[in-house]
Amino acid sequence: MNACSLAGRGDSPLLRDALPRLSQIARAISMDLQGAIVSLDGVFDCRANRKATFNRGMVPNIPEKQRGRKSSKRGRKRRFDRAIFEVRFRTTERVLAWEDKFRRLLLRFERISDVHYAFKTLAYMMINLRHYC
Repeated sequence: MNACSLAGRGDSPLLRDALPRLSQIARAISMDLQGAIVSLDGVFDCRANRKATFNRGMVPNIPEKQRGRKSSKRGRKRRFDRAIFEVRFRTTERVLAWEDKFRRLLLRFERISDVHYAFKTLAYMMINLRHYC
């Protein structure tokens, strides 16, 4: 059993399903994804995710998971730029911290997804207004 199938209950398999849709959206808005750096968490570190990203013309920037190893894995080293990863991490965590200030989103009172996403949209609009005004 490989690492991706072990992580099957998490976000890792969702990446391979989301990449074709991302490519469709990019084509629809005339955006070129060739050479774009895709910076992801270590949970996405598996051969299938790296290959799916690379085959779409993007460059995966994923930290290699140790998975209980005492020494590094044999073979070619995976490309990973910590500076790019840290910028993405800080930005993502800052946005999620701003979102957590809205208690209704934090506790997820809504059972209907459309209502929850409407409140999320409203929260992001308020965050942007606060930031730019």
